[in-house]
This record gives sequence, C-alpha cells and structure tokens, in this order.
Amino acid sequence: MNKVINRIWSCVTKALPKAGKTCLWLFKIILPISLLVRLLQYSGFLGIISEFFYPVFSFVGLPGETAIVFITSLFTPLYAPVALITSMSLGLREATILALMCLLSHNLIVESSIQAKTGSSFWGITTLRILMSFVIAFTLNLVMPQDGWGTVVTTQSAENCDTIAQVFLLWFTSSMQVVLTILVIVSALMLLHYILVEFNLLNRVSSFLSPLMTIFGLPKDTAFSWLVGNLVGLAYGGGIMVEQIEEKKLTRESGRLLNIHLAVSHSLLEDTLVFVAIGIPVLWIVVTRLLFAIVAVWLRRSYDYFILSKLKHSYD
Repeated sequence: MNKVINRIWSCVTKALPKAGKTCLWLFKIILPISLLVRLLQYSGFLGIISEFFYPVFSFVGLPGETAIVFITSLFTPLYAPVALITSMSLGLREATILALMCLLSHNLIVESSIQAKTGSSFWGITTLRILMSFVIAFTLNLVMPQDGWGTVVTTQSAENCDTIAQVFLLWFTSSMQVVLTILVIVSALMLLHYILVEFNLLNRVSSFLSPLMTIFGLPKDTAFSWLVGNLVGLAYGGGIMVEQIEEKKLTRESGRLLNIHLAVSHSLLEDTLVFVAIGIPVLWIVVTRLLFAIVAVWLRRSYDYFILSKLKHSYD
C-alpha cells in the first residue's frame, strides 16, 4: 500500500510543476485577448464587427459578435475562446453551437502541423476542421429546439461600464474566474496523465476499447492512439502517433484515417470539461462530435473504395 501511495505522490510532484508552467503559458495568451475584447465592447467596435459578420454567422444561428470568438479559436488553445464566451451575453443554445465550432477549429496551426507529421496534409486537415465546424453548426441550428434553453455562465458586458476603470475591474474579476477554472482542470488532467502512465493503464484501456474502432470505421491498431488523443489532446497524442508509426505499431493509412476522426472529435475529456465548467451540456458536445467523426471516416473509406474499384475496373 505504501508503495502505491509513493508512486501516486511521485506523479503529483511531476504533474503540478508542469501544470503550473502550462497554465502560465495559457494565461499569457488568454488575459491579453480577453482584455482586448472587453475594450472592443466598451468602445463599440465589437458592435461594428458584429454587423459585418452577421450575414455569415446568422446562417448558423449565431450573432455576428461571435465571429471574434471563432476567429480567436483558430489560432489559440481552447481556453481563450472559452474566456471570450463568458464575456458575452449568449443563450445556452447559441453558446452550445459556438462551443462546437471552437471545439473543431482551435489552435489549428499547431495541431494541424502535428497531424501533418503522421501522414496527413496540413491544409487538408485544416480545411476539414473549418468546414466541419460550419456543417455541424448549421446542422445543430436545424435540429436543436428553439425554446427551453437557459443562459450560459457569463459576466457583465463592458458595454454597460461607465468608465475605463470599470472595464479593467470587470476584466480582472471575470478573468480570475477563468484562471481558477483553468488551474483546476489542467492540474487534474496532468495528474491523471501521469497516473495512467505510471500504472500502465493506457494499454489496458485501449485494449478494452479496440472493438469500438470497427464501429468508428478505424483499424484496431488505432485504439491506443485514439485513447491518447481523446485523453490528453492532439498535441501529445500526435507525438504518440508518430512513435507508433516509427515503431511499426500503426500503419500510415491507419494514421490518416485516425487523423480524420481526431480532426472532428479529439480531447473528449479535457475540452469537454472546459465547456461543461461554463454550463454547456455535455451530451451535445460529446455525442455530436463522435457522430460526425464516424460519418467523416466512413465517407472517406467509401470514397477510397469507390476510387479503388474504379481503378481496378479500368485496368480490367
């Protein structure tokens, strides 16, 4: 028993310093961006941006001001758009649609580059994620009930502030709430990761999940990388996938199919927790991503089968 406790404590001592460094890096991105949005609200420029993007985003049931959240998500980790969502007055229905768009299209330069190392095209994956963001948003806007939704956990808009000092105070208080949320989630997930590795639980769980890969349209050799990609995200998961390919435990074709799935649905643990913390319904953001990821993979497999059949027919 003492040996187990010592191993867990070792995980804690490894996880917390790394979690602290990760949080510090995230805060350097999130805090300036959230302050900028507060200033845009106060100055009225956010209203101008809203009017400009309204024709496009109304198509998926969102106000034009949400464009700044989506655009921010394209270039930053997911915590930045979450901070922006909490600074806007959005209904839960709108926030759920926007959350799913950001879940698919965030931190694209980093994550698409990582996926490109495993055999996929950088621009192909990037295009797929952005396209699927709007496809899912459009679909949800059609199928989600219009009534019966509450509001997401938000703070006061800076538009209601009378002075710039009030804007900074509002930014500081709302940011501290986001900071605490990030600290808890990142620290817990980092500790979970080290415990899973220390007790060799990833291999056991991935073996248990391997039959599910058939339903997902994926080869069974993708089970381990799929699990890692959904527990700790694409950044770390992509590195594991590269190792799997180099060690011949995962073929490049399997990696390409897995990349399509992960482009639509990845980090089901961390990313889901981030949005659930501000009140987004868990089933809508998990089930929707999984369903569309399955459809995307099977469509790609159907396309490959059609092309191969056509080539074979032409040779015959």
